[in-house]
Formats: sequence, structure tokens, C-alpha cells
Amino acid sequence: TYAADHPDGTQRLQKGVIEAINAAIATLCQECGGAPEQIREITLVGNTAMHHLLLGLPTAQLARSPCVPILSRPLALKACQIGLHAAPGAYVYLPPVLAGFVGSDHVAMVLSSRLDQQPGTHLAIDVGTNTEISLKRGQEIWAVSCASGPAFEGAAICWGMKAAPGAIERVWIDPRSRKVEFATIQDAAPVGICGSGILDCVAGMLGAGMLDARGRMHNGTGPIRIDAEGLPELVLAETEGGQAITVTQRDVERIQLAKGAIRSGIEVLMDAAAIGPEQIDSVILAGAFGSFIDPLSALQIGMLPAIDPQRITQVGNAAGVGGK
Repeated sequence: TYAADHPDGTQRLQKGVIEAINAAIATLCQECGGAPEQIREITLVGNTAMHHLLLGLPTAQLARSPCVPILSRPLALKACQIGLHAAPGAYVYLPPVLAGFVGSDHVAMVLSSRLDQQPGTHLAIDVGTNTEISLKRGQEIWAVSCASGPAFEGAAICWGMKAAPGAIERVWIDPRSRKVEFATIQDAAPVGICGSGILDCVAGMLGAGMLDARGRMHNGTGPIRIDAEGLPELVLAETEGGQAITVTQRDVERIQLAKGAIRSGIEVLMDAAAIGPEQIDSVILAGAFGSFIDPLSALQIGMLPAIDPQRITQVGNAAGVGGK
């Protein structure tokens, strides 16, 4: 939207991306005792929008169906051509984007998970603002991208934040007493809630009967109260300053939208492969959020189809490993 609305939008965003990568390069070199001038090869992976912005390519067509990339083939170019700090003559390699918003980060995730080499039927899900999903069956792989939004990463949530010290990362709600317990990152005083915590919270409320099947909170059940707008909210904790950290009705709705997008993508792929959930041998969860969620919570709210939790594996930053 920014690139489309401003004459110099694409150039400014490209400059911002390059500056951020150069800052990361400087930090990494400092940590390992090296220098940018010693870097001879760079591999960069990302979704289609980030790929195009990095290269200064037009992005307006990505905002309209069928979201066609300007360029999808793999690229090798000199680092100096796009302003990255590296050795003279250093090359940057960009693996191909596939189609729409299924970008080279998902290609890297498929590589690192060895999805193409595994016998049987497998789902690979890289959870983020854009969630990419692949379904491998036999010799074929189907892929889809879902606009799941930033709710699972803590954004657009009333007390949402990234996974940093003080973020509530785990929530347990007793289904009988409806007592709420939580854990924060590094056991610090609570300051907000990150994606894994909000998912646990919604699943816990559902299991305790504090939410109905449509996601509506029931006022008067457990620690649910009415907020200033007349909507119900769950009180999770208090900050050191005495402010209530809450999960609101609107937060639940945003989680429903994100969950619905991911589940829809999975259903589309299962339809394409003509299979049911009982035929899925394993589910691979990747990405910053996918690495920390409780699979039982994801199953409880229906984000994943009904499969044995023992078949779910969490693999971390698969795109980074695939890039390597």
C-alpha cells in the first residue's frame, strides 16, 4: 500500500530493507569477530512482496488477484548492485519465488524439512503474517499462502507484543474452576501477551465454556468482565503498575480470522490432494510463532485438523536453515 500510494514508496522501502540487512550484517560480524568485507556470498529468502521490494520491483500487481510476481526465477547478482555491505565482487543469491505470496522463504522451508524426500503424506506450515502451507503426497507437492494477519505474532491484539521478556507466553485455564494461570518469558513481570499466550488463552476459554462455538465470551464466567465499550474481556494478569492485562472480544475475533485463514488453506490443499486428515502422516510447524505454540491449543481451536498430536513436529526457523 505504501509503495502504491507514494511516488517514491518503492525506493524508500527498498532503502529501508537494505539498511536493516546491513545493520544485521554489522551485528553478526561484530559477534563473530569478522568484517563485512570478508563476506563473499549471501543468500536471501522472503515472501514475494519482500523479494520484490528488496529488488525495487513493482508490487502493485501483488495487491490484486491473482498476485502475479514480476520475476519468479532464481537470481544471482552482485551485492554492490543493491547496496549490501560485503566483499568486493560478492554475490547475492535469491532462490525462486513460486507464485502469489508463496515465496522463496517457503522454498527454503521445504528444503530444510526435506519435505520432498519423505515418504507418505505430510503438511508443512510456516506460520506468520503470511502463512505458507505445503502438502506433500507421493511425488507431488501442493502449496498455498494464507493471509493470516499479524495476530499470532502479537500485533493487532490489545495487549499484544513480540516474544520478549515479560510477554505472557503460556496460559492455563482450569476447565472446572476457571482459574487462570500463566507463565512469562524469562519469568519477568508481565507486560503483555505474545502469540503463543493468546492462542493458549482462547483455547483455554473454549475448553472451560467461557467461549461459545462462535467465539463469543460469556460475561460472568470466571474472570470475564465488561470493558469500557460494553464488550466482555478476560483479565489475565496485572502489570507492575497495576494495569489489567486483558484478552478482549475483539482479540478473540482476530484470532478466529487468523485461525480460519490457516485452516482454510489446509482444507484447500486436502481437497486438491483428495485426502482427509486421517491420511496425514505428520505436520511440520515452522516459523517464530509455529515453534512456540502449544499444538494442543492449535487443535483445540480447530486451527489444525483433528490429527494425533504425536504427529506434530516443531522445527523453528526453517526458512533460515533452508537458506543456509
